[in-house]
Amino acid sequence: MIKQSLLAALLLTAPAPAFAKDETPAADPARLKASVQKLVSFGTRHTLSSATDPKRGIGAARNWGATEFERISRACGGCLKVERIADRFEGPRAPAGVIVENVLAIQPGSGDPAHVIMIAGHIDSRVTDPMNFTADAPGANDDASGTALVIEAARLLSKQKHRATIVYALLSGEEQGLWGGKLLAKHAKDQNWQVAAMLNNDIVGGTHGTDGAIVDNRVRVFSEGIRASEDLAAQLARRGIGGEDDGPSRALAKAAIRAGENNPAIGLEILAVRRPDRFRRGGDHLPSLELGYPAIRFTVGIEDYDHQHQDLRTENGRKYGDTVDEMDFPYLAQVTALNVALAGELANAPPAPASVSIDGAVSSNTMVTWTPVKDAAAYRLYWRRADRSGWTDSLIVAAGAATERRLPGIIVDDHFFGVSALSADGSESIVTFGGLPPAK
Repeated sequence: MIKQSLLAALLLTAPAPAFAKDETPAADPARLKASVQKLVSFGTRHTLSSATDPKRGIGAARNWGATEFERISRACGGCLKVERIADRFEGPRAPAGVIVENVLAIQPGSGDPAHVIMIAGHIDSRVTDPMNFTADAPGANDDASGTALVIEAARLLSKQKHRATIVYALLSGEEQGLWGGKLLAKHAKDQNWQVAAMLNNDIVGGTHGTDGAIVDNRVRVFSEGIRASEDLAAQLARRGIGGEDDGPSRALAKAAIRAGENNPAIGLEILAVRRPDRFRRGGDHLPSLELGYPAIRFTVGIEDYDHQHQDLRTENGRKYGDTVDEMDFPYLAQVTALNVALAGELANAPPAPASVSIDGAVSSNTMVTWTPVKDAAAYRLYWRRADRSGWTDSLIVAAGAATERRLPGIIVDDHFFGVSALSADGSESIVTFGGLPPAK
């Protein structure tokens, strides 16, 4: 039972973020720049490049990433366990096959060890020809920026203890077929992790567009609607209840918006794009979605295609290539801070309710019922009119009360409903949408 004074505060105020607004750890642009420069110094990080050369290639880059995680772990008293996972993949971009290796740093939580938050970026790079593994491929923005973000997030989040286990992941093989993402998702399943969030960061350090436009105050967050993991019957059930905009991935994107609003000093508008990824393109969060894990992708507000997947060259006075000088490190620090705020809150919150059911057909009232969550201090019941996408109304129910609530005068046909779980400090899970049966 939570203390009455805390319960009163919860009932009167919105839940606080994991970090107070003036305490959200600040990401260091200089550290981020140094990390990107170091990654670029390996010449190429192509997945088919050398895994053994100590100075050039994917192997040297992965070794450096592992060393950075070990350094952070020493600073926090051994709070990180550094692991490498690997498997062999074969495909059109690696017809002879290749060993793909991911570097993980695992920060165990104080709660259920299976309750996991994952923050990822891919360490591999490429040039114009995806099969060219010998040419210099700096990959500064794609995706040394995401790799640097993950390392910096580990440094910041490791300064505190969290309820959930946080997995910081440097992925290989993205450019060859999202293989690092597939390896991570399979590992999560094999370990029986209950993944509450997978935050994929890919191309997160630039603010210039190909057309010369500058967007330095916005980050795009991509999320799926209809779930890739649902069979046809489940998809039809979601369609029937109107839950296309409220699956776990979309709820995670909305939680990213909440994190930005709770931490205005980050200074970014979150553009929540309602598709799994950019048009006809993909990233390492997609394999997690296929296994049913809530996953989203962070990407810059505008892309510069002259400096993405390009050979290093100058043609007709126009420079091509993904180089450090094209990046904006204060902006990368903002995206990093957003990841830290979101991951920190979710890692301090209980898991979301497994299911939420609603009832109220041919009635002027709605009954909302949800499955209890172990260690939840309270629940937040949300509702909104059915023609809106964002939650507009809510109330907080203490964990000691019944896990149901009748909403007089709220007609089920005209509204959508959801429930999140709260910790004693107000940290909040993603919202579980009401009306669908539990996922199998």
